Amino acid sequence: MSKKRLRLAVWLALICVHAGWADEGHRHADAKEKLGTVSFPISCSAQGQKLIERGIALLHSFWFDEAQKQFEDAAQQEPACVMAYWAGAIGLYRPLAYRPSDSDMKQGWALLQKAQAMHAKTARERDYIDALAVFYRNDNRDYETRNREYSEAMERVYKQYSDDPEAAVFYALSLLAWGPDKDHPLINPEKSIAILNRVFQTNPNHPGVAHYLIHASDAPQLAPLGLDAARRYALIAPAAPHALHMPSHIFARLGLWQEDIQSNLAALEAARHPVSGHVGAEHQVHALEFLEYAYLQIGEDQKAQQMLSDQATIGYDQVDKNLVDYINRTRANSPAMFALEMRHWEDALELTPDLRAEPYNRAITHWAHAVAAGHLRNAAAVREAVKQYDAMLDATKRGPHSFRAQHMDTKHDEAQAWLDFVQGKNDDAVKLLRTVAERQDVEGKGEVELPAREMLADMLLEMGSPKEALAEYEKSLKTDPNRFNGLAGAAKAAELVHQPEKASTYYLRLLKNCENGAHSNRPELAHARSVSR
Repeated sequence: MSKKRLRLAVWLALICVHAGWADEGHRHADAKEKLGTVSFPISCSAQGQKLIERGIALLHSFWFDEAQKQFEDAAQQEPACVMAYWAGAIGLYRPLAYRPSDSDMKQGWALLQKAQAMHAKTARERDYIDALAVFYRNDNRDYETRNREYSEAMERVYKQYSDDPEAAVFYALSLLAWGPDKDHPLINPEKSIAILNRVFQTNPNHPGVAHYLIHASDAPQLAPLGLDAARRYALIAPAAPHALHMPSHIFARLGLWQEDIQSNLAALEAARHPVSGHVGAEHQVHALEFLEYAYLQIGEDQKAQQMLSDQATIGYDQVDKNLVDYINRTRANSPAMFALEMRHWEDALELTPDLRAEPYNRAITHWAHAVAAGHLRNAAAVREAVKQYDAMLDATKRGPHSFRAQHMDTKHDEAQAWLDFVQGKNDDAVKLLRTVAERQDVEGKGEVELPAREMLADMLLEMGSPKEALAEYEKSLKTDPNRFNGLAGAAKAAELVHQPEKASTYYLRLLKNCENGAHSNRPELAHARSVSR
């Protein structure tokens, strides 16, 4: 058995051992199933409460379809259980995954109207129902307003029932769905972290607490605050594929590539062979894209290529119907990332957008064209890529998912910066990329995306400014540590400014991460070996 396979086997064994602690005495449908501990006292029968608690545990780990089945079973078995209808509606509220569809909104509102008409037996239950009705109420409010007003209603529930962990958890979750100040995007995450940490002290096996702590900490400045939750979540709910994957959000932020890989290998195994119920293939895709990215950072190029190939085998009919656009995103982003990370500029230029995909996903390929053509100093190709990206941005603004346009600014500005570069407008290019990088310093970037500051450093090297490039590489490595191209770029820049000791430090770290280049023929690794002897 290889060392890596042995590490994975040991890691999975530890999960199995510790998982037994997480659910001691808490019954589930399958004795092997470990989802964590949820306690949610309600005025329904013991069986109804059991079904709803299991459903909430599933919901907290994004096992949405199975959670909904529990809530439906509770309502069917006990029609007088008012909270079963609230549960059905909360099960359709998935703010960290995707927006509810129009049909989900209608269904959620109908369930809550039924719950309200039945007059819950306790004030607490009425307050839960009325708070969620604020989100689903049938009117013309936009999604952001609904999230904010629901969060304000849940804050009142949280304060009224301070000893109720679910009130705290659902309130903390609601805070992550909106922000009071776009210039200070971490206000609500920090508030959420404080609430969840208090709950974690008395409910250490709660799946939602660990899960949402990771989400709340999913930014450069906050990532260390989520490391404990990341290392515990998989032990709390190892039956849930997402619980095995989610820790990798923090591991990727911190450049802990081996933990990232082990996390996603375990998630992939759980998604392919669930202990019970149905698991949508989107869980496989999510693990595969994280694995591709992590393998690229440690020079496991063939494994990264395999992850890319495995993603391509998963069809729309295998995933949650609400996540078709996510599949289209990965089909565009994963090949683009592979080509750009490998510095295969010509390969990136040969990528073609899927004309069946949404404009905002087709735009990813045009962005990759702009970056690659910029490195090749192909002005015509960059110009065409920017033109096509702008067309996709305009189509998105005019389309049914216009809210997506606000998330296209980063790639738009990066593409435009490369156009400025090839047109000789170096100051404009640097200014534009620096603005993007400074925004990412606060907000973070996607876990499987290129850092804008590293791209700025690359551009400065292309401009013949290695001193300035080195400074940017080093800043980038603070927010996105241990990235292959960040380390290689910093080492190259240090060489060019005649700082051999610093260059050696970065090359040695790169070689250590990549097992001395045993699995890659990238020229950066060959050069690192030659200068580190």
